[in-house]
Amino acid sequence: MKGSTALTNRLGDINALEVFRSHNIITREALKSHRGREVQHTGDGFLTSFTSASSAVSCAIAINQAFAARNPNNRDKMIQVRTGICAGEPVEEDNRLFGSAVLLASRLCDYAEPNQILIAPVVKELCLGKGFNFLDRGETQFKGFDQPQRVYEVDWQKG
Repeated sequence: MKGSTALTNRLGDINALEVFRSHNIITREALKSHRGREVQHTGDGFLTSFTSASSAVSCAIAINQAFAARNPNNRDKMIQVRTGICAGEPVEEDNRLFGSAVLLASRLCDYAEPNQILIAPVVKELCLGKGFNFLDRGETQFKGFDQPQRVYEVDWQKG
């Protein structure tokens, strides 16, 4: 969730909690609908896992669409999210995920603008033929990665 600290400072703890609840409900409903697994809740975000890349992308689109529908009636309490998606073979311990794919997803999320879904090339490749529209955003050097990483954006407003 973009700007959660500023939102909390502006609205106060109690009113901000209402916004966080809305964020969590919308996100968890989308996860359930797309068979995603909540791995970790970070307070203002989620680390999730899916059995397919296309389910992850569909879920991210559904979340953005839900917030886009919600926000016009909540101008003073808008929710904007940034999403990063990667696919790979993470290591699981104590119901938490670790590894390069998780780190790249996190870097993509941090790099994303509000309401933007950024994905790694492997996700684009795994979604071949699924009807998504991807925009090439070039290469970016992320902290901790030796080589620049190609970044794609999901054009979720077009599907």
